[in-house]
Amino acid sequence: MTHPLTSLSGKKGLIVGIANRHSIAYGCARVLKAQGAELAVTYLNAKAEPFVRPLADELDASLVLPLDVEKPGELETVFDAIREQWGRLDFVVHSIAYCPLEDLHGRVVDCSLEGFQQAMRVSCYSLIEMARLAEPLMKDGGTLVAMSYYGAEKVVENYNIMGPVKAALESTVRYLAHELGSQGIRVHAVSPGPLKTRAASGIAHFDALIDAAIERAPQNRLVDIDEVGATCAFLVSDAARALTGDTLYVDAGFHIMG
Repeated sequence: MTHPLTSLSGKKGLIVGIANRHSIAYGCARVLKAQGAELAVTYLNAKAEPFVRPLADELDASLVLPLDVEKPGELETVFDAIREQWGRLDFVVHSIAYCPLEDLHGRVVDCSLEGFQQAMRVSCYSLIEMARLAEPLMKDGGTLVAMSYYGAEKVVENYNIMGPVKAALESTVRYLAHELGSQGIRVHAVSPGPLKTRAASGIAHFDALIDAAIERAPQNRLVDIDEVGATCAFLVSDAARALTGDTLYVDAGFHIMG
């Protein structure tokens, strides 16, 4: 039986970042739905829609909409649809990131201006935009959750320019938490250990990163998307109402190791 504090019954939320059933965003959506939340789901473009729509159907999503944050007006259209359908919003899960491969695979010192700007635009600034659009819909408070990675805090081989980008994301989370806290809006970053998602496959020598995580983590294992989802569901719930501005690690303890 769901505890009243962790129940999400009656809560309505937007999930951004589902690409397929291995996506972190899908794990979050699945757990949030199981806890009683009603969901709106986005897909990147027409090419991605056939992979996302069946998952949205499984989730019984009330809204299924295209969203490419680099296309002017698409984000506003999503929030307009939410306003029209629900009139309010209780949470947003931001699980998108992007960097051109030539910049992701190169040294930070060699990163192009265009690659850096695009990585920041998609991976970080879009959270600011979502917070701005969500603010008037979160009349009774709400929660924004963004996905980060340990490479924001420490140097991780081959993570390269995404390290500084995720560090900016985590700092943005803290500033948004400060600015929106008086309105009852809480903002968090969740930092999962390495997961075999489509996005992660772009990182060079990713298998070595996986092996190192298993070897060094105190639990000697990887986490899965449902475990990330469970943490997200807790943060969205009333049980976490006194928490904001944190980065929570879901990595089997990897981050504590020296």
